[in-house]
Amino acid sequence: MAEEKHHHHLFHHHKDEDKPIDTTAYSGDTPAGGYGYGYGADQAKPEVDHKKEEKQHKHHEHLGELGAAAAGAYALHEKHKAEKDPEHAHKHKIEEEIGAAVAVGAGGYAFHEHHEKKEAKEEDEEAHGKKHHHLF
Repeated sequence: MAEEKHHHHLFHHHKDEDKPIDTTAYSGDTPAGGYGYGYGADQAKPEVDHKKEEKQHKHHEHLGELGAAAAGAYALHEKHKAEKDPEHAHKHKIEEEIGAAVAVGAGGYAFHEHHEKKEAKEEDEEAHGKKHHHLF
């Protein structure tokens, strides 16, 4: 049988592994993407749709809330299983802790997105002349 190369890669699987990689975007006189040579290199900032950004953050906030609720329910389910199945109680307690940790992480993500949504709303109001005077 002929010798075959068996590469078990988790990521970056290429069908033709002997094919050279194209590096033209990284060489030459112009930078990749054509955005200039440094910070703010004479490029106008694109117009930001604050309403769309606010809607996107609201959607992500709701996904975070849903994830927190699902992970919390999973943690409670595993807690119940630990009580009902003493033979595998240790496994269920570990999975309960993992579910609780995921719930906390998802709640933190929802909290983060809530504040991003508020910032987008404030930026939209500032862009359209609705100024808030925060005195305190």
